[in-house]
Amino acid sequence: MARPNRFRDVTRIGPVQVGTYYDGRGRDKHTAACTAPRCGFSADYDSRSAAELAARTHRCTA
Repeated sequence: MARPNRFRDVTRIGPVQVGTYYDGRGRDKHTAACTAPRCGFSADYDSRSAAELAARTHRCTA
């Protein structure tokens, strides 16, 4: 059974939340996920700055 993600250092940029977690190999990964209803945007990145840039430039289609 897969271990659930344990997000740390979570910040909010507009409707998008950016969080850091360890992947299955113990490396830092960063994710950006939009919390707006019916948006569905989420992506994983290797660097925190890339995730924050995606959060800042994200525009909801819903």
